[in-house]
Amino acid sequence: MQQVVKPEIAYHYGVIPKDFSDESITLYIKEDQLERITTEELEMVLGKQVFWEPVPKTLIDSALSKYYRTGGKSTVSAEFKLGGDFLESLIWDAKSTGSSDIHFEVFKDTARIRFRIDGKLLERYTINIEDYPELVNKIKIKSNLNITEKRLPQDGRINYSDFDIRVSILPTLYGEKIVMRILGRDTSNISIEQLGMTPDEKKIYLNAVNASKGIILISGPTGSGKTTTLYATLKLLNKVSHNILTIEDPIEYTMDGINQVQLKEDIGLTFSSALKTFLRQDPDIIMLGEIRDEQTAQMAIRASLTGHLVLSTIHTNSALGTLSRLIDMGVPPFLIAETLRVSVAQRLVRRLCENCKAEEPVDAESKKMFPALSTHHIPVGCDTCFHTGYKGRIAIYEQIPINHEVKTAIKNGSIKSNHAELSYTRLSDRAFDLVKRGITTLEEVHSLLIDDKEES
Repeated sequence: MQQVVKPEIAYHYGVIPKDFSDESITLYIKEDQLERITTEELEMVLGKQVFWEPVPKTLIDSALSKYYRTGGKSTVSAEFKLGGDFLESLIWDAKSTGSSDIHFEVFKDTARIRFRIDGKLLERYTINIEDYPELVNKIKIKSNLNITEKRLPQDGRINYSDFDIRVSILPTLYGEKIVMRILGRDTSNISIEQLGMTPDEKKIYLNAVNASKGIILISGPTGSGKTTTLYATLKLLNKVSHNILTIEDPIEYTMDGINQVQLKEDIGLTFSSALKTFLRQDPDIIMLGEIRDEQTAQMAIRASLTGHLVLSTIHTNSALGTLSRLIDMGVPPFLIAETLRVSVAQRLVRRLCENCKAEEPVDAESKKMFPALSTHHIPVGCDTCFHTGYKGRIAIYEQIPINHEVKTAIKNGSIKSNHAELSYTRLSDRAFDLVKRGITTLEEVHSLLIDDKEES
């Protein structure tokens, strides 16, 4: 039915087809569009006699995102210059598809809009090159930015009732590139139980979290879900008896009962300076968005030594790498051994779409590398998964609890040479298990499996 009305027309006029014949069409239309649009205008555009049925705007927005979100891209024409709803519809579309970012890009002859869904960028729309500057200006106005400034980067924010959008504008060769990061406020779906930890992993992690003091560090690259794990942990610890302080960049979720501080490096409000003040605020639990430098690492250690539980993230590739990174930052090994409760590494892996995945024998090369694998599942692609073959993501974890064995190895400086003897489940083990169970693909976890083989 949606093919009767092209996406650009549906979005521009705020209509969804209800019924049609060769001669006529009945449309659901936004109530607030009635005064702006005439029957004659739509009949000329659609080439049919038009009847319409007014419905609330929210129902039309929901239907637009549902019925016009196929894997193929849509061309947004100059007709959108007549109305102001395209940007709103675009944001609604991105929100409903679970996108984390919207990318607006302009090149010599074309402009495009891409959504980051499940960690991957998918081209969603192409924009007529002459319409792109007007779209940029609309975004700037909505973000309270200077529309006349086109030479320097700008950062802004758009606030909605249940989510915010962080806007970053970067001047490029042919115009301004914009990235809109969607930041949710709702933490109702965030919990330790929903993170994806195995029962054994959850037991290890909760043992560390329930300690009255020490440091819990979560590592992984950007976009690996570290912040979500931290918020799930804070939600668990958020009790009337606890004074919890956080310093974040940015504040992605707001949580009642927790005192959250936004990092502002331009005025001197850094992780380390905030931590100094936190220690005068009688905290029980402190969350640092990231340990970036030696000063912050040293202060986090000091905070944990004085009876506080410190949660933070660090950019390393593995749980073992976190220990080496702290040593490289100048933290004495004996302090690491005494304060660190658990070192966690995590990744987000795309799930195969259950609607279209297919099973096939592994090829000779894969069989040689992974003898235990005879068959595996591959992505196919359908409307449900935007023709990517993947739908949603799952977190995988690697944890090193700092027990007596690990403490001794850290103090002796033998943690690297003895890592093969440490008893913990590696990221590659969890990744390979997901492949065997048909949850993800060899291609998706290939780098994890290869890196582990090379380290071994």
